Amino acid sequence: MIPLNPWEHQNAIKTLYSRCVEHICTRHGITRMELDILLFLANNPCFDTATDIVEIRYLSKSQVSSSVKSLEERGYIRREYAEKNKKTAHLRVCEFARPIITDGREAQEKFVTIMLQGLTEEEQECMKKYLNNIWENVDRYLKMGGGL
Repeated sequence: MIPLNPWEHQNAIKTLYSRCVEHICTRHGITRMELDILLFLANNPCFDTATDIVEIRYLSKSQVSSSVKSLEERGYIRREYAEKNKKTAHLRVCEFARPIITDGREAQEKFVTIMLQGLTEEEQECMKKYLNNIWENVDRYLKMGGGL
């Protein structure tokens, strides 16, 4: 049994992240979902489809679809298709979105700085390893259709 359940604090962590990025959304007139999608695409260039976003971030298909459509209409992203596969749209961040991404990354860095304050580099590396292991366990279980 874990004496202090860290998962009980996940809403506080989410709230902290929201506070770090909410002014970015207001400044640029975008939704939180749109910001998350732009940052996901910018930070993970090898995952560039709406399906990738849905599967990796565990977001609803309808929310991702409507946000991608809005981002595309406003010139923040564009769709590209491979010559041999016209079905799969690869999402590309447009230059017009760069100021949002720069601001968003700064907010993400602030969030990480707050979260890791007081931890040594060695402790941060251990934490990264442990959290990655936990994530892989959760992801594997969910993808297997795990239930209780």
